[in-house]
Amino acid sequence: MKSQEIITQELMSKLWQNYCQRVTYAQQYADMVLAKGGNVVNDHCAFRTFNTLTGAQKSGIEAISEVLESLGYEKIAPYSFPSKHLNSFHYQHPTNINFPKFFVTQLEVSELSETTQELINEAVANAVDLLAGEPRILLAKLAEQKALADTQANILVNALVKFFARPWSPAKRSTILAVNQESQFAAWTLLHGNAVNHFTAYINHQHVPEWNDIESTMKALENAGVPIKPAIEGAKGSKLRQSSTQAIDEPCPVIEADGSEGSLLWSYAYYELAERNYIQQEDGQSVWFDGFLGEQATNLFEMTKR
Repeated sequence: MKSQEIITQELMSKLWQNYCQRVTYAQQYADMVLAKGGNVVNDHCAFRTFNTLTGAQKSGIEAISEVLESLGYEKIAPYSFPSKHLNSFHYQHPTNINFPKFFVTQLEVSELSETTQELINEAVANAVDLLAGEPRILLAKLAEQKALADTQANILVNALVKFFARPWSPAKRSTILAVNQESQFAAWTLLHGNAVNHFTAYINHQHVPEWNDIESTMKALENAGVPIKPAIEGAKGSKLRQSSTQAIDEPCPVIEADGSEGSLLWSYAYYELAERNYIQQEDGQSVWFDGFLGEQATNLFEMTKR
């Protein structure tokens, strides 16, 4: 039998490996830290979704939430980004602090212009349920029993890896370019679907003495030739400080005007870095800050803008 935690660990490992193959900056960071005898620990992982009818897949955050909650994660707090028509939830594992948190965001499609709504809804209407059949049964069984037989666990993990991908057919090139004018978040999500949007290095746990904060870590990446975000979000000593590499671009399949399949070079993902700190409560007690800050998240959303 494999416990819920073992299954979660196997899934996280596979998602991280796949992500590092695509986001070479993340692999470069990991190699640098390990070469110094440090630890590679991820603070959180992020996903993007559409809150609209997505074919056979559940809408918006619900599709991702079903998976995370079946793995034992708890929904912690909502976040809202009205200017970008986005709403998010933060998920956290209740007992295993080594598991990354998750930040899942949905675009409120109904708040966009009618033209953009129509383009998005048309593009995602044929989405398939990538967990249909046995995987969904196993996911429900895992949520109830907290463990699966080895063979069943392997089937579920492999299905979940495939779930974190684009569930609809490639969109039209013209759709991506038009939608991007109003929402770069929408253009990205049309191209990548449920794929990991980013992982995030947890600076506090990397344990490399000469890189003991986000400044020195970012400088080390820059010196190694990794293109980085110019600014660090959050003042020195504040409860959450964040920055990132630039996003990797990769060719994405699209449908051309003549109906043939073409390729569009677009952003995929960046590797984020986060440094956390204590916050002082009204009763004078210091508590470690495990949440997220809306303004900082908004600025990081822009790292995939094209």
